[in-house]
Amino acid sequence: MSTKSGILSIDQGTTSTRAIVFALDGTKIASAQKEFTQFYPYNGWVEHDPEEIWKTTVETCKSALHQAQEKGVRVVGIGITNQRETTLVWNRETGKPIYNAIVWQDRRTAAFCNSIKEQEELVASKTGLLLDPYFSASKIKWLLDEIDGARELANQGKLAFGTIDSFLIWRLTGGISHVTDMTNASRTNLYNIHTLCWDEALLSLFDIPSSVLPKVLESADDFGHTKASLFGRAIPIAGVAGDQQAALFGQCCFSQGDLKSTYGTGCFALLNTGSKALQSKHKLLTTIGYTINGETTYALEGSIFTAGANIQWLRDGIGVITEAKESQALAESLDYDHGVFLVPGFAGLGAPQWDPEARASLYGMTRDTSQAHFARAALEAVCYQTYDLQQAMASDGICSSKVLVDGGMVANDWLCQFLSDILQVEIERPENMETTAIGAAYLAGLQLGLYRDLSDIASHKKIAKRFTPSIDKDVRQKLLTKWQKAVDSTLAFSRD
Repeated sequence: MSTKSGILSIDQGTTSTRAIVFALDGTKIASAQKEFTQFYPYNGWVEHDPEEIWKTTVETCKSALHQAQEKGVRVVGIGITNQRETTLVWNRETGKPIYNAIVWQDRRTAAFCNSIKEQEELVASKTGLLLDPYFSASKIKWLLDEIDGARELANQGKLAFGTIDSFLIWRLTGGISHVTDMTNASRTNLYNIHTLCWDEALLSLFDIPSSVLPKVLESADDFGHTKASLFGRAIPIAGVAGDQQAALFGQCCFSQGDLKSTYGTGCFALLNTGSKALQSKHKLLTTIGYTINGETTYALEGSIFTAGANIQWLRDGIGVITEAKESQALAESLDYDHGVFLVPGFAGLGAPQWDPEARASLYGMTRDTSQAHFARAALEAVCYQTYDLQQAMASDGICSSKVLVDGGMVANDWLCQFLSDILQVEIERPENMETTAIGAAYLAGLQLGLYRDLSDIASHKKIAKRFTPSIDKDVRQKLLTKWQKAVDSTLAFSRD
């Protein structure tokens, strides 16, 4: 059997760890997935067990590597993509975390962030981010302040901080590499995205010693080699990016104005802004999209806190559906003027409102309101919120002529068509929906010389289906006007 080359992508997400081996043309060769435990010790607290994450990583990698080997594919490199902002601190001498991983969703540091709210402009100007518990810095501070002996050990240089990518690389390399990439560093509230270095003023603001920080590398770079004892031989780790930036890369959004939108539990839209770090006036985040060969590409990011979670609520919360796929048929059974609007503030509202205190609201119900109205309103809400992000991005200076979509929700043709109608742009759905994992693999392949350049990578992309606008413009405007009234009413209620 002839041996072909492949790349192993580790996709360490919020609820599960996946390992996927891709052929160089992007074809999926092998995969394995394991879920892990979510811990909610107090209201607003969310944690993961670092050892369980490590265990699922090793197990899924071994499984995927074995499957690939049986198919005559030799893995020549590893790419890593990860849940962003989730924070770990471990002992450099023992390699053991001092506490559970504090997950990006965790809100325990809200009071501290509010106490330094006057510094938000400083933070935004340096990092492109809001001052919020979402990001890593306040989580690090909490760990150093609240875990017995942690600050003393940190001051002695004995502790290491990392996002999940950094922790996995440390373990995979046997403690040799304490590194991260620029996309993950840019999500900490500590990294200056203009000077491309850890910022002393921000470290002082959050009272974090620089000794705990990892070295920051480019997204396609030499992150070290795995210990030979793990997988039978040493394998180079050559590409790393946070999950949404990896999806941007996997969708081949390599030109200014390219926009990808990922519809999973939440929705994250990233717009390539080229070499310029645009400062948003509409509560969008400015972030590093990727850095390759000394050139940094920036992005604007808009977050919708619940997308697929809306459908989970229909299924698990109120029993409107028994399977997610039922939502499409229910939505198709109604006309545009059905009159019901859901503002899905189940976890607050993201950009451009960014109101974590907002709560979900449903408008326009009558005695005739049925399961179909609930399903359609839940799907439509995601499209209306994407429209709000699109308008914010346009107001910040860049318009897109199409949107590249991925994530579990976009298997729904009705949703993609309504999204095209509301945004008035073409929607492209790729053949390979594993855009996050393939993005990390592409980065690794680029570093290892398996791809010549970005155009070589883009040549492998295949579009499964395109959707173009077909709605009457007056109907569209009426829907958007009603949506805005619903949002305004929801925000007014949350502020009382």
